[in-house]
Amino acid sequence: MKLVEESAGVGELMLNGQVLRQVGYRISRYQGVVEGSGLPIPGLHRVEGSIDFDPGMDSAGLTGAALALRLQDGRVLGITLVGNEGRIFSEGHGPMRCFCC
Repeated sequence: MKLVEESAGVGELMLNGQVLRQVGYRISRYQGVVEGSGLPIPGLHRVEGSIDFDPGMDSAGLTGAALALRLQDGRVLGITLVGNEGRIFSEGHGPMRCFCC
């Protein structure tokens, strides 16, 4: 996996298309590449990072849910919250992961 983007800012945390609240975020986006040629491998993609998450204010039910994060530049990434520390993770189809897998 090759690091292709790092981004930070303030975005919107969403569930089922509804904005839950604004959150600060930091993400790193990785793309699988063919060794030697460096060509991207479609579908081999990972997003890691964190959002501002307050266990006292945010529902523990969000952990593991199919969430979306609208970045400052307007892109929307499918994410999963892993734990109560605000860590996020996503693997899927390109930079805008589908929710089918």
